[in-house]
Amino acid sequence: MLEPLFLKPVFQEKIWGGTQLKEVFDYPLESDHVGECWAISAHPHGVCTIENGPLAGQKLDSVWEKYPELFGNPKEKVFPLLTKILDAADDLSVQVHPDDLYGKEHAGELGKTECWYIISAEPGAEIIYGHHATTKEELKDMIESGDWEHLLRRVPVKAGDFYFVPSGTIHAIGKGIMILETQQSSDTTYRVYDYDRTDDEGNPRELHIKESLDVTNVPHKDPILTIKQENHDESSVTKYIESDYFNVYQWDVSGIISIEQPAPYTLVSVLDGFGYIYLNDEDNRIEIKKGQHFILPNEVTKARLEGELTIIASEPGLKNR
Repeated sequence: MLEPLFLKPVFQEKIWGGTQLKEVFDYPLESDHVGECWAISAHPHGVCTIENGPLAGQKLDSVWEKYPELFGNPKEKVFPLLTKILDAADDLSVQVHPDDLYGKEHAGELGKTECWYIISAEPGAEIIYGHHATTKEELKDMIESGDWEHLLRRVPVKAGDFYFVPSGTIHAIGKGIMILETQQSSDTTYRVYDYDRTDDEGNPRELHIKESLDVTNVPHKDPILTIKQENHDESSVTKYIESDYFNVYQWDVSGIISIEQPAPYTLVSVLDGFGYIYLNDEDNRIEIKKGQHFILPNEVTKARLEGELTIIASEPGLKNR
């Protein structure tokens, strides 16, 4: 039987984390400060485990290495993408990520371009998305003087919004927001500002001002998005972004919808609902439900979804094929 690769998430405690991952998705959490669910990950800081089929119990990084045919025989040595769900019970630090060149030279790993789908947002919730400095010198002066009010660009958000966050973009997720993040498989983050917070031992959290100044894009420019939606009776497919690193879609299923897989593999996160997936033209139906994450391997050319489902799906961009 052809099956998706279902994955067991890895959970990360964070100073800004909360309880929404347990309350909304019923994940078995023991802490009240879980900020991140690494839902589909082969990064060494949180490697997911295959939960089903003949590969059950194996780690995703090992499967990537041992069975490249499942992923279309990719050229990359490491799994290039990472899917997370983040619960911001408090403001995240203001931060910026490097591009591939800087990341490999200074951190020994990929850079980090990412994107956010807003799952939920409390009234009045905001993100920091970009800055108002016009030159590197102005950026440096405003950071060193702590003029955050004038430097940082705040944007109100609501459920269903989508933001593309290329490397070099100063950003932060605000309090009361839950997002699904699709990103390059990297954990390199440079903190610009952290609200003078301290850790459990009373020490200020580390900042990375030099690196932040090195990699921040100046001036900030919002990327141009061309969001396209195709309706299929009561269902729809929305394409949010097509980039070098990943393409991201929303599948809203109400009844039946057929999906083709043009990429070597697809990462799938079920954000709401219940239903079934049929792979290729097989009759075997596989139950899928809210909170599950899986990969459609290369041998899947098309899938049929049935039920009431909200799904975010991603696939490697042309640079990662």
